[in-house]
Amino acid sequence: MANHKSSLKRIRQTATRKAHNHYYAKTARNAVRDLRATTEKAAAVEALPKVSSLLDKLAKRNIIHKNKAANLKSKLAVYVNKLA
Repeated sequence: MANHKSSLKRIRQTATRKAHNHYYAKTARNAVRDLRATTEKAAAVEALPKVSSLLDKLAKRNIIHKNKAANLKSKLAVYVNKLA
């Protein structure tokens, strides 16, 4: 166990940030999953900007890597454009 006040504080901060980051990363994964499960083009077109914005915000805050966000957005755009 840590012996210094600063390391105890660092442990608390890390746990708080981990929980926060996990929540938002999981939310993004669920949003991507829901969009991929959508079969109606109108609903998918409406949801795509919201999901893209969410991914951009997570990338900006380094919760997910910027290239991962770009890859997900690209694949989702291709999926939405292929819907009939």
